Amino acid sequence: MVFKRLLGSLGVGGPTVDTVLDPGPVRPGGTLAGQVHLKGGSADFDIEHITLELVARVEAEHEEGESEGVVAFDRFTVGGGFRLAEGEQRSVPFGVTLPWETPVTELYGQALGVVLGVRTELSVAGAKDKGDLDPLTVGPLPAQEAILEALGQLGFGFKSADLEYGRIGGTGQQLPFYQEIEITPSPRYAHQVNEIEVTFLANPGGMEVILEADKRGGFFSGGHDALTRFTVGHHDSRDWNTEVDGWIRQLVEHRASHGSHSAYGHGDPYAGHGHGGHYGHGDHHHDDHHRSGPGMGTAVAAGAAGLAVGVVGGMVAAEVVDEVGDFFEGDEEDEG
Repeated sequence: MVFKRLLGSLGVGGPTVDTVLDPGPVRPGGTLAGQVHLKGGSADFDIEHITLELVARVEAEHEEGESEGVVAFDRFTVGGGFRLAEGEQRSVPFGVTLPWETPVTELYGQALGVVLGVRTELSVAGAKDKGDLDPLTVGPLPAQEAILEALGQLGFGFKSADLEYGRIGGTGQQLPFYQEIEITPSPRYAHQVNEIEVTFLANPGGMEVILEADKRGGFFSGGHDALTRFTVGHHDSRDWNTEVDGWIRQLVEHRASHGSHSAYGHGDPYAGHGHGGHYGHGDHHHDDHHRSGPGMGTAVAAGAAGLAVGVVGGMVAAEVVDEVGDFFEGDEEDEG
């Protein structure tokens, strides 16, 4: 779905912009390619800059509770410095590299409920206008897919995925938010944990895998969270079922203070598009640690096919596309 918008800052007769992304999902750290199609207005215009902005719908926790907002997490200038003649049609091709920590929006072709977009900004004669918005589809890296596949084969189920504003202490996180993929425990661990959250923090050399378990409390002890972290290479060849099973076992059994000093930071939710201050949320074993709860996509995973994502009562791909337009368009109205 493409959202075309007249340059409001120039009024009727201004140029229009239509950005078309190459089909298919892009992977984190991969190249996002496409074309920016321009159509001249009723006069000649000097196109100073054409800028692409990556935006995400992110949840944030604050004193009043939880809220959602739009965070811009990268910008690229892909063209400019030319005159667009009256009525002229011109296409500007581009290829930009996605950040390695770009969230995954789909798994096995099914939408996870995470909303990303590419917003095109045109700078014309000193005026700027966000004139086009397109949904961004991101597939998993090989190691991410292998780990999720192993979890599925071990009997874990996909529950939801969302983006949380803040930082995970002690990691190499670069973006002002992180993705949580929530999975339901396999029968083996169902009596010990309510759910497990998986976060991938990729970089050019490999990937950090952060696992967090929301543990069930016994009769004399309250439930608490535990967190462990592992590092893998992008093209590691491992017995992933055995590897991941060992991770989960270590996560569930390790009830000591491992990770207790690693904190999720939550600051001013959307100041400067996600560059506000942060404060530590404290010990992961505290019951007040933020739990994100069910997201927009509820899915079941099963059997030897791994984390097969059959969306039930949730958001299918077409609805995610609609959500991109509705959500970001509403945000732009708020900004105006």
